Amino acid sequence: MSKLRILYAATEINPFLQTTKVAEFLRMLPQGMQEMGMEIRIFVPRFGIINERKNRLHEVVRLSGINIAVGEEEKPLVIKVASIPNAKLQVYFIDNEDYFHRKSVLVDKNDKFHADNDERAIFFCKGVLETVKKLGWAPDIVHCNDWMTGLIPMYLKTTYKKDPIFKDAKSVFTIYNNEFKHKFGQDIIEKAKMLDIDDEMLAALKSADFGGFIKVGMEYADSVVKSDEDFSDNLNALFTEYSQKCRIGQMGADQDLLTSYYDLYNELAN
Repeated sequence: MSKLRILYAATEINPFLQTTKVAEFLRMLPQGMQEMGMEIRIFVPRFGIINERKNRLHEVVRLSGINIAVGEEEKPLVIKVASIPNAKLQVYFIDNEDYFHRKSVLVDKNDKFHADNDERAIFFCKGVLETVKKLGWAPDIVHCNDWMTGLIPMYLKTTYKKDPIFKDAKSVFTIYNNEFKHKFGQDIIEKAKMLDIDDEMLAALKSADFGGFIKVGMEYADSVVKSDEDFSDNLNALFTEYSQKCRIGQMGADQDLLTSYYDLYNELAN
């Protein structure tokens, strides 16, 4: 069996940032897969509370400098990289001064949700795919984690489906219970658009909320995994709605987790 290439996109990863269980999962799973013979790339946003000096982040100039469109605006993409201590894993950080230099993650010091978190998510999703293209590294599996990565499966099935780097890529979307109550503006559809994407393809995003990002991810992902948490009735209704279309199920207990994902990745790639 050839060595599978797995691209991980997530909101956070230990030891650089931990606000939810996503960070632990991303620290454990990619290393486990690497030790089982897979080739790994990891992408997360470079939130402003990540200490660059302490964590030894440095800019990768050859990957930086692309402009990413978010609606009518274009924002410059900066790519930084750092290694996880005691692991042979590099993490790529998606950065932009307007979106990621504030000293917070999703809420400000008054616990108010950042109104542009939709734009930050869109910038992140597009930035990951554009950077992977520039790397010239073709993933077999793109494993998206948490709501902020929910648009990546849709982009893979539309704008990027004919690109040689992504033409064979399959996507996994893992959903965590990091629900928020904020509703974004109705211009979210225009902001999220790319080539070969019309309004109908983004219909699930019309709710302009947490559920919208989750629904888009579920609709386009090749496999959906639900984290082992309690979810709201609204989200449980979504899981029921997509139970036929996507494989939804909690992965095995910890000792079986790596084997479960190893099998899932191979099943999707073959």
